[in-house]
Amino acid sequence: MKTFLSQKVKYIFFGGKGGVGKTVTAAGVALYLAENIGEKTLLASFNPVHSLSSLFQQNLSGGVVREVAGVRNLWAVEVQYEDVVEKYRARITNLLRELLKMSELSIDIKPLVEIATTNPAFHEAAAFDKMMDVVLKEGPNFDRVIFDMAAVANAVRLIGLSKLYGAWLQRTIKLRRETLSLKEQLAFRKDKVAREIESDPVLLELQDLYNRYMKVRNVLTDPAATRFVFVTIPTILSISVVQRFIEMVRAYDIPFGGVVVNMVLPREEAERDATGFMKSKYDEQMRNMEIIQSNFGQHVLSIVKQLPEEVVGVERLRVFARELIHG
Repeated sequence: MKTFLSQKVKYIFFGGKGGVGKTVTAAGVALYLAENIGEKTLLASFNPVHSLSSLFQQNLSGGVVREVAGVRNLWAVEVQYEDVVEKYRARITNLLRELLKMSELSIDIKPLVEIATTNPAFHEAAAFDKMMDVVLKEGPNFDRVIFDMAAVANAVRLIGLSKLYGAWLQRTIKLRRETLSLKEQLAFRKDKVAREIESDPVLLELQDLYNRYMKVRNVLTDPAATRFVFVTIPTILSISVVQRFIEMVRAYDIPFGGVVVNMVLPREEAERDATGFMKSKYDEQMRNMEIIQSNFGQHVLSIVKQLPEEVVGVERLRVFARELIHG
């Protein structure tokens, strides 16, 4: 892990199956970069089940960037999905209103908005829009930005929108231009219509979205700037999830950064247990560790042992970070 972080990759995304320790791993890396390396670091949670506030035992909610008390150079933000979706809903409403204005038809757009915004893909598009904000608006203010993502399937789809989003925007912009061109051809006062087209709010909005998308797309696909790291534990199910989604990340042109193996039982603890239960679990984990080494090999960034206590609070997070970076 130390070698990986020395590459100075600015944007690091952490994803994995639920319950493998994504949030703690992302927070551990962020804390290490902030305290030990002295880099100004932002920890951004895109996990709907927010736990940064619980982890640091301080209020980091509200969807705004807050300085983490007790840690030098570290800031955090828990993205509030309700706020993000509501703002995106307002944007879609305005776009639909402008699109229908040209038809001069009296149409109630509420049902159209409901159809557009109740689709699950709408929530992912809204989240991607917020991710663009973090990269473009907050990114320049920090040396590193660490993302704690949702469960891996949602995370990969969200990142994957960097490829699909652009295709959709290009097609929508093309259709809008064709519509405006037709209106100009049919108009009696072509000069007036031409001026209206130049300031068309829908086209300007779509073009602005596309320009933002292109900047973020360039960042997300640049291996010198961005990496996606998977967190797993030594269980067959978690390993299979990582195997499957590594290929998906690569298919979306997102640079794969490696794998962190978390919650590995210490050998001495297993041998100390007189019941034999821990020894049985340890032996199972070791068999799975062979699978991990076989499948991921040189991509394993760190193997983190199971700590005796839940990682809550800055001091315990420091202990975890030491294991993560140096263990």
